[in-house]
Amino acid sequence: MRIILITQNSPYKENYRSASALPYHILYGRSKDIKVYIYSFNLNNLPQEKIQDVEEKLNIKIHLLSPPKWIGWVIKWHLSFIRIFLKYPIYSYFRMKSKDIEDLKNLKPDAIWIYGEELMRITKQFPEYKRIHTFPDCESMYYYRMLGRRFVFSHKSSFWRNAIMYPKYLQMERDMDTDVLCHVVGEADAQFLRNINPILKAHFIRHPHYEIAEPQKIIHFANPKIKLLIAGRYDLYMKEKADEMVEALTKAQQFTLCENYHITFLGKGWEGHTKTLKEAGYEVEHIAFAPDYVEEVRKHDIQLTPIAIGTGTKGKVLDAIVNGLLVIGTNYALENIAVEDGVSCLEYETQEELLAFLSDIPRNREHYEQMAERGRQEVLRLHNREKVAAELFGLLK
Repeated sequence: MRIILITQNSPYKENYRSASALPYHILYGRSKDIKVYIYSFNLNNLPQEKIQDVEEKLNIKIHLLSPPKWIGWVIKWHLSFIRIFLKYPIYSYFRMKSKDIEDLKNLKPDAIWIYGEELMRITKQFPEYKRIHTFPDCESMYYYRMLGRRFVFSHKSSFWRNAIMYPKYLQMERDMDTDVLCHVVGEADAQFLRNINPILKAHFIRHPHYEIAEPQKIIHFANPKIKLLIAGRYDLYMKEKADEMVEALTKAQQFTLCENYHITFLGKGWEGHTKTLKEAGYEVEHIAFAPDYVEEVRKHDIQLTPIAIGTGTKGKVLDAIVNGLLVIGTNYALENIAVEDGVSCLEYETQEELLAFLSDIPRNREHYEQMAERGRQEVLRLHNREKVAAELFGLLK
């Protein structure tokens, strides 16, 4: 099978300035008889040396495309206000040039794979081919969820952005070509799309896991202090639940958590919470950036993921589970991942539930170590890159 991938962002082994890891790991797991050529707008500005590395690792060739000039001017001169007057999100106005289309057709592909929800017009440039469009998330559902959160209303700029973008994505998804197969990594995302556009062919396929550090770690929690990791940026996605988490930890002196946990924040923006927890008596460190992310993650025993909002699948949660960490997370953190609360992960909603988990783990280490192992085995089995690639490309056969 010969497939052309047309993408907003150049694939990379981790999310490089955008959601760029999903197609990389699907391509990594593909069957050897699938030949792939990539046409990329490279909106994530993947450097040439990294592009060459991807080409070598995946045995592919990446051809770079130029975005429309007027969109380039909007981006270059920061004319974002123009987006307000557009019917659809700005990147949905991308189209491939005639010369690039001719070159692509000369490769005689069996199917076209488009990555990036906003490339809706490009799918319509190839009506004669089998086509599958990976979003990976339903953007209108993201804005719908955001507008349902109270904290959004306390930030005027955030509220207006969500209020403006929600109808644009909603209209775009209603106007999509219904002859195209749609692929998302969220079950609720697929259902939301079907509710918007009932004849849209929306398919949910699990997100492939990312890199696994070798050899795989033996799961055995550190002693005397269990190593607890909070990974990701302190941003809008985490702020509400992260603030609640820190508030709970500072009030938890009666549970002697300070004596049982060493806490590490991995990502930008955690300086304030690091200081607060240190003053409360915790042993805390903050790593703004790790050159080898996976290697840093696997040094820890538990990942606490207090995500307040989101869609699709959280790659950092998959990273943690597949590398042997027990994940404690909110519903949004664990959404669409093949783990079960109380069996292969721990899901919490309230501060009281979180503190109950953290106080019980040191007393029952072996039980929770086995839970982490079950989580790892389930993700290895059901988020396997070869399995996911076979399911996706199988839709095109």
